[in-house]
Amino acid sequence: MKTTKPRKQRRRLYQDPLHKRYKRFSAPLSPNLKDSHKTNSIPVRTGDTVQIIAGDRKGFEGKVTGVDRKEYRVFVEGVTREKVDGTAMPIPIHPSKVMITQLNLDDKWRRETLKRKGAGEKAEETGEAPSKPGGA
Repeated sequence: MKTTKPRKQRRRLYQDPLHKRYKRFSAPLSPNLKDSHKTNSIPVRTGDTVQIIAGDRKGFEGKVTGVDRKEYRVFVEGVTREKVDGTAMPIPIHPSKVMITQLNLDDKWRRETLKRKGAGEKAEETGEAPSKPGGA
């Protein structure tokens, strides 16, 4: 975030449009994904396999079935709570409390984003500035 003022940070947390909230959905990658993609975190999406790393369901692994950008929560397959009438209800989990163990790379845009993020780290290792697409 560009501002250091808590008031502005809170305001953005609650009032940002949904397309800007996407960045805050980042979750850390598992160690083997970090090595292969050369990046530490990426926003969680439906179809990713995640492992819960904090809370009551710590250690549970499953696929992301849904993402709620308005409430900043993800829903993991198999993580449910039984209601009084006996029906199962998915438990919302904050994206910072999960670790991505398998990526859903069906989307070309996401593959390109991963390549771009990894290219920046490779350039830093060699001491070069990462080149920007489109010249100049």
